[in-house]
Amino acid sequence: MRQHFLNQTIEISCAIVLILCLACVSNALDFDTFKKREIQALRIQSQITVDGHLNEVPWQSQGFTGFIQSEPLDGEPATEKTEVWVGYDGHHLYVAARLYDSEPENIITRLGRRDDELESDWFVFGVDPYFDKRSGFQFAVNPSGSIIDGTLFNDEGTDNTWDGVWSSSAHRDQKGWSVEIKIPYNQLRFRDKEKYTWGVNFIRVIKRKNEKAFFSWVPKEESGYVSRFAVLKGIHDIRPARLLDFLPFAVGKALMGPEEEGNPFQTGKEFTGNAGFDLKAGLKSNLTLNLTVNPDFGQVEVDPAVINISDQETYYEEKRPFFIEGADIFRFGTGGANTVRHIGWKNPSFFYSRRIGRSPQGYVQPFGYVDYPAWTTILTAAKVTGKVGKGWNVGFLSALTNREHANIRIDEERTKQEIEPFSYYGVLRAQKEFNQGNQGLGFIATSVLRNFKTPELAALIPRSAFSLALDGWTFLDKNKTWVVTGWIGGTMVTGTTEAITKLQLSPLHYFQRPDAHYVDVDKNASSLKGWSSRIFLNKQKGNWVFNTAVGFMSPEFNSMDLGYHTRGDVIHGHVETGYQTFHPDPVFRSWKITLAACRGTDFGGNRINENYILTAFGRFLNYWSAVFTMSYDPTRYNHYLTRGGPIAEYPWGFTRRLSIHSDNRKQIIGSLSAHYRTHPYGAYNWSLYAGLKWKPRSNLSLSLNPGYMWRHSAGQWVTKIEDDLKVETYGVRYVMSDIIVETIPVEIRVNWTFTPRLSLQAYLQPYIGVGDYFNFKEWKRPRTFDFDVYGEGDSTLSLEKGRYTFDPDGPGPAEPFSLRNPDFNLKSMRGTVVLRWEYSPGSTFFAVWTQNRADYSYPGQLDFSRDIQALFRAPGDHIFLIKINHRFKL
Repeated sequence: MRQHFLNQTIEISCAIVLILCLACVSNALDFDTFKKREIQALRIQSQITVDGHLNEVPWQSQGFTGFIQSEPLDGEPATEKTEVWVGYDGHHLYVAARLYDSEPENIITRLGRRDDELESDWFVFGVDPYFDKRSGFQFAVNPSGSIIDGTLFNDEGTDNTWDGVWSSSAHRDQKGWSVEIKIPYNQLRFRDKEKYTWGVNFIRVIKRKNEKAFFSWVPKEESGYVSRFAVLKGIHDIRPARLLDFLPFAVGKALMGPEEEGNPFQTGKEFTGNAGFDLKAGLKSNLTLNLTVNPDFGQVEVDPAVINISDQETYYEEKRPFFIEGADIFRFGTGGANTVRHIGWKNPSFFYSRRIGRSPQGYVQPFGYVDYPAWTTILTAAKVTGKVGKGWNVGFLSALTNREHANIRIDEERTKQEIEPFSYYGVLRAQKEFNQGNQGLGFIATSVLRNFKTPELAALIPRSAFSLALDGWTFLDKNKTWVVTGWIGGTMVTGTTEAITKLQLSPLHYFQRPDAHYVDVDKNASSLKGWSSRIFLNKQKGNWVFNTAVGFMSPEFNSMDLGYHTRGDVIHGHVETGYQTFHPDPVFRSWKITLAACRGTDFGGNRINENYILTAFGRFLNYWSAVFTMSYDPTRYNHYLTRGGPIAEYPWGFTRRLSIHSDNRKQIIGSLSAHYRTHPYGAYNWSLYAGLKWKPRSNLSLSLNPGYMWRHSAGQWVTKIEDDLKVETYGVRYVMSDIIVETIPVEIRVNWTFTPRLSLQAYLQPYIGVGDYFNFKEWKRPRTFDFDVYGEGDSTLSLEKGRYTFDPDGPGPAEPFSLRNPDFNLKSMRGTVVLRWEYSPGSTFFAVWTQNRADYSYPGQLDFSRDIQALFRAPGDHIFLIKINHRFKL
C-alpha cells in the first residue's frame, strides 16, 4: 500500500517541477496591458532643507494630483486634494507632498516608535528602483513625524523589518499638512545606467474618514501592487552609492535574583559586560553585507509563558533585529500567489532563524549544583542580500556558534560538561523571476555542521543536517487571475547510530509504531533522508474565491536542525471556495463567506485528518467587524495519542468561533473573541479573550489583553509501562487520563513616545496555567478510543504522598506500578521595559529592565486570588541592561 502512495506522490511532485520549469521558459504572453501614469522627476539645483515647509523652488511648480480611493469607496476620487513632487540630485532622492485638508483641526495624528502602525493619517511613498515590477522600498510619514519603512516583495508583500537611514519632516498648517523625504542612494539598490526608469506610488490615509487613496490605484477586485506603480522618468547622471556603516556596541548587565545557600552559581548577584560590532557594507550597488560579531540581543522582548503538555516543540516568533531585518528574502514556497492557505496542513519551514543561538540541547545528570547557559553564544553571523546576474534575488546567511558547557559542582569539586557543540549554520536562497514576474523559479539550501568534543553529546545530537528545495510559480492566464505555486524539497541528517536512532524514535517520527508496517527503526543507520512537497492553485482576484492544494511530507522528512515543522508522514489536500464583496451595501462595507474542506492520510492510507469549515467575515458601516467560524472534524485516526504506540481512533469535534473588533479610530478600541468546541465522551473546551487599547494622548497608548481558556480532554497521555501480559497493545500499557486545563494569560503593554527617536515600551505578562489529571485509565486496543478505567473492576488506584500507585488487575499477575502526581500549577510573570533613544541616525542607546518570576505551589487547583498573591510573592530574576551603539559612516 505504501508503494501505491509513493508512486502517486512521486508522479505529482515531478509534475510540480515540470510545470514550473516549462512556465519559466515561456515568455510569450505580455501581461502588462493596463496604462500607467507617468511622473517626471525634477533635477534639484539648490539645497533642500528637510523641514516639511515646502518653501524651496522645486516645490513651487505644479505637482502631480489625482488620487483615487481604495477605502471606503473604491474607485471614487479622493475627498481631499494631495499634490506630490519627486526630485533628485547627485546623492539623494527627494519626495515632497502637500496634503490639503478642509478640516485641518481634525487631522488625526499620533506619535509612535519607528515602524509602529499607528491609527493616524499617513503619507506613504513606494519606489521600485530596479523596475522589476515585483520589489522595492516603502517610506511612510505621519503628521507628527513618526515613520515606517520597509521592503516590498512578491508584488503585494510588505516587510517592515528593514530600517534604512533616511530623513523626513512633517509640518501642519491651516491648509492641512506637508511632508518632505530625503533618501540617500546608498539606501536603495539599482543598477548603474545613463538614464533611469523607476516605478513609484503614493498613498494617503485620512484616518478620521477611514479613507485610503492611491496615486496609482488598483481596484479591489484586481491584484498587484508594485506591478501597478506609476512610471518615474527624468533621472539621469547619477550613480549608485556604496554603503559602508560601522556600528560598534558595548553592553553592561546586572542580574539580581534569589540567593541559594551553598549554590556557587546562584549568589543573588552577577555583573557582566560585553562588546562587539555590526557592519553594513554595499559589496556592489545591488548587494549588501550585514555582519555582526559577538552580538547581544538583551533589548529584545521576552518570550511569553506557555503550557505545553504535548509532545511537540513550542514555536516562538523571531524578535532579534539582525535576523528579522530583510527576512523576506528567505521566504520560500509562496511566490506568485497573493494568498497561500494552509487549511489543515502544517507547512514545514526550511529556515527558522531561532535555531541559531538556541538553548543548549545537551543535559547533565542532576547531581550537585549545575549552571546551564540560557542560550548558545553567537560568535559571528553574516548576511548578504540583493540581486545578481540577470534578475536573481539572492540571500546568503552564515553563522558560527560557540561550544557551550554546563558548569558542575559536586561537593568541592568543579567540572564542566559539553552540552552544545561548536556549530556552523548556513542558508542560501535564490530566486529568479521571468516575464515581468509572471513566472518564477528558485531554491533554498541549508546546512548545519557540528563539531563534538565528547561522544556522549554526539550520541544525542546529529552531526550534520542538509536540505535543498526548489520553488516557483506561473500565472495561467494573461489577466493574472489564476496562479499555480509550488515547491519540492529534501532533507538529510547524519550522525552517530545512537543519534539517528534517537531521531527515529522522537515525536517527529515515531518509527517504533508497531502497527505501521511502512516504517521501522534502523539502529544501524547513520543518516535519515526525507522529502516534502506542495502545489497550490489560487484565484488571485475577483468576487469569487477559490484555492486548492495538495501536499506531501514523507515519514523521514526532518528540517528541525535549521528549520521547523511538526510531524511528517502525511498526504494532505484541501479545497476552498466562497464569495466576497468590496463595496458597501445597507449593512456592510465589505463581507466574505468561504467554505473549505480538507482531508489527510498517512503513507499507510489511514485517514488522519478531515475537516469542514464555514467562515463568514463582515465589516459593518460603522467600521466594526466580526468573524464567525464553524468547523466539523469527523472521527479519524491518530498516530500520536499513544506517542509511538499503535494507531488510535480520535473522536469527532465541532467548533464555533466568534471574534468582534471595534472601530480603531476611536480613543478606546476593543475586541472580543471566543470559541466553544465539543467532543463525545463529555469532553469540551472553550475560551474567552478580550482586548482593550486606550489612547489617552497622542503619544501614549496602553493595552490590556486578558484571556481565559478551559479545556477538558478525555485522552491525555500520562506514561507507558511495558507489560508482556498486555498482548492487544503489543506488550505495553498506555496510561492516560482525563485532564482539565485552565489558563489565564494576561498581556499588558505601554507605549510612550516622547519624540520619533525617543520612546519607552513596557510589556508585562502575568500567566496562570493549571492542570488537573483525573480518571486514570489504560487504552484497550488499537484503532479505538476505548479504555479500562483504573479503580473499576479488579484494578486499583491509590494516591499517597504525591504518588499514584496502579494495579491493573488486583489479584491478577500484572505488576503494580507507580508514578508522580502529574498535576501542575504554573504561575509566571515575565516583563520587559525598554527605553530606546536614537541619538543620531543609526546610533542607539538602550536602557532595559527584564524580570522573570515563577511559582509552582498548589498543583491541580486554581484559585485566582490565592495564585495571584503567590505569584507576586514569588522570588524572581531581575536583569538591568545598558547598551549603546554608534554608527560611523565610512
